[in-house]
Amino acid sequence: MEATAKATYIRISPRKVKIVLDLIRGKSIDEALAIVKFTNKSACEPIEKLLKSALANAENNFNMSRSDLYVAECFACPGPIMKRIRPRAQGRAFRIDKRTSHITVVLKEQE
Repeated sequence: MEATAKATYIRISPRKVKIVLDLIRGKSIDEALAIVKFTNKSACEPIEKLLKSALANAENNFNMSRSDLYVAECFACPGPIMKRIRPRAQGRAFRIDKRTSHITVVLKEQE
């Protein structure tokens, strides 16, 4: 049995999100929440919200015990890229890619 939570179109690069997800993969839910709370990265805010959502799904929808839960899977996939133009010298224009992420967290119970 597993509980999942997904956050789509998050306005942060998947590369930056994966740094934080690598820290919490395989950890218990309480340890993962503590790591995310005290890590100084911009990706921590949406990931903390997502972990709490997955925890609520596990407790309310599947009657799982909080003490047995751990982060079984967590990954970030690239979403659509918003393309913006930055004016440069001599009439040129450079493109700025504003990347988005789809983040997924899967919680399972330890046996």
